[in-house]
Amino acid sequence: MATDNLVQTPPPHLRSKEQTAVAMRDVLIALAPVTIAALVAFTYNALFVIAVCVGSCMFFEWAVRKLRKKKVTLRDGSAAVTGLLLALLMPAQIHWLNMIIASFIAIVVIKELMGGLGRNIFNPALFGYVFIITCSGILASWTGHLGFLSAGFDGVTGATPLAFIGPGLESMGPSYGSLLFANYGGAISEVGAFWVLLGGAYLIYRKVIGWVIPTTILATVFVLSYIVGSDGLYQILAGGVMLGAFFMATDWVSSPMFTWGQVIFGLIIGVCIVLIRVFGAPTGAVAYSIIIGNCFVPLLDKVFKPKRFGEVVAA
Repeated sequence: MATDNLVQTPPPHLRSKEQTAVAMRDVLIALAPVTIAALVAFTYNALFVIAVCVGSCMFFEWAVRKLRKKKVTLRDGSAAVTGLLLALLMPAQIHWLNMIIASFIAIVVIKELMGGLGRNIFNPALFGYVFIITCSGILASWTGHLGFLSAGFDGVTGATPLAFIGPGLESMGPSYGSLLFANYGGAISEVGAFWVLLGGAYLIYRKVIGWVIPTTILATVFVLSYIVGSDGLYQILAGGVMLGAFFMATDWVSSPMFTWGQVIFGLIIGVCIVLIRVFGAPTGAVAYSIIIGNCFVPLLDKVFKPKRFGEVVAA
């Protein structure tokens, strides 16, 4: 058979019309329900947090790419998505400088200095958030001196739903209905798990994300919580489990590529969430758990990498 007319081209051979900007647009649409709910619940407090985080992330991406003499990529929407996710992780009242620091860590350190979009090993928004809650004691000691520049908004007082995490404590916390539709304690995204679930369903419908990672995380948290004597349904409705499962853990870059790797990844995150919440400090448990899961991604991709088509196995 003659092969003179065969045309050889470099990979990838399977191409798609989907672009990063389209996917980021879908994420913004998916985040619309919980964002609107947060604006209704916290009004101008939430608006201020969202404006500062989104504006800071977009500015830092523009500035660092200009300094590195690289093409500005604001049009792809990734900086706006990072900023909005970061804002949704924040409480209704937080010093503006903390938000700017978190945005700097997320965009400059985790995203751009690691090579730009597609090369970061951690979720940028989560890492920025984890940085400020880990360093909260240090930051509070000097951001407090800038109180004259503080927004001065009213915060939410009282125990958050996470304060009732633990064997026998969940019955003292908010009802399932409140956690699902109208909870006003904690981060501004914690105004109702239903609004996050609605956005997650949209992302799965649009095939922006798969169902394996979020389903595995939620199932693991639900089952393991009952094993350790906690309320599994309360666990998945309270805090940021829904937001983490659908919007953070499913990040294309920092999650495994293959199905069984995604299953193990979800199991790691789900187990860590429950253990940290029940036996440690519940604040930031979801964020820490996903960061821990991100560390295993290179190994999971290597272990569960499928055989190449036509590969001959050595004897």
